[in-house]
Amino acid sequence: MQDEDSSNSYGIAAGELRAFIERVERLEEEKKEVAEQIKEVMAEAKGRGYDTKVMRKLISMRKRDKDDIAEEEAVMEMYMAALGMS
Repeated sequence: MQDEDSSNSYGIAAGELRAFIERVERLEEEKKEVAEQIKEVMAEAKGRGYDTKVMRKLISMRKRDKDDIAEEEAVMEMYMAALGMS
């Protein structure tokens, strides 16, 4: 019988593969916990009267480059003007 860490007939180190899978599973669980915490923070903010849709947009924008944001806003203004929305 082969050792767990030895390669099987497909050249896969079972122990190493299992370790990678288990690491990803732990990270997925942590991600789930963090998502729940974010949900709780947003619920608290909403309870205090903040618009969480706008907050999410701001969080997304803060991750982006300022030049990209400015370019997107300029295009948006141009499109809105073309549609008579400004």
